[in-house]
Amino acid sequence: MRNLKLTLAYDGHDFAGWQVQPDRLSVQGTLVSAFEHLTGEKTLPQGSGRTDAGVHALAQIATITTNSPIPVDNLVRALNDILPRSIRVLAAEEMPPEFHARRSAIAKTYRYHIYREAICSPFQARYVYHHPYPLDESRMVEAAALVEGEHDFTSFAAVDPEKRKELLAADQETLAANAGLEPNNVRTIFLSQWHRHADELIYTVRGNGFLHHMVRNLVGTFLMVGKGSLTVAGVRRILELRDRSAAAATAPASGLFLVSVEY
Repeated sequence: MRNLKLTLAYDGHDFAGWQVQPDRLSVQGTLVSAFEHLTGEKTLPQGSGRTDAGVHALAQIATITTNSPIPVDNLVRALNDILPRSIRVLAAEEMPPEFHARRSAIAKTYRYHIYREAICSPFQARYVYHHPYPLDESRMVEAAALVEGEHDFTSFAAVDPEKRKELLAADQETLAANAGLEPNNVRTIFLSQWHRHADELIYTVRGNGFLHHMVRNLVGTFLMVGKGSLTVAGVRRILELRDRSAAAATAPASGLFLVSVEY
């Protein structure tokens, strides 16, 4: 049995997210079908995390176990011949049996793109959040720095009991590990910053892990700061409250990219 590490890029616009879902198109499900078509094996690739509907990836990592003898270079070419153009396998390599895309990860980086000009091209619209209205970008830069370090990010985690049941049901290992325990929402953020690049305001965040909707909830809250409806100090207060209702609405998925996963 071989343990393969796949590096994937995908346009999340047409997918209901990474995870297999009944009667809905997913990245994971599309990979399952392509791998079965190629090798005859129906095996479930394990991703480094579950990106939501509409979220993109520049370098998602997945592990997949197989008995197929196809060399990795040939596997990349063959999978890309089968997969839709919205998903590309960038690389494949053999890994030790204990390597796991999610459990072995030590850090991830996400980027969120906000397009600031009055008119957004239709060819760019699915990869940015178009917000042409006034923002105090310097205040957003200041607010972003407040979430660096180790914090309980409960205020920025999705509150969705049905989604939680779905995630746990899909991951029996997590279900067993967390039996009888409250979820641990403590994460360490190594980098949290906004910067301007031409017509885009871009948020980059790197951490040891992220909760469901965490990046988009952070972005939504930073936007409140930029609009002047929340003070910079208010972000720290929201962190301390550990209450999702204290933070802002979730920012749209279209602007979010999983950039890299570190091991």
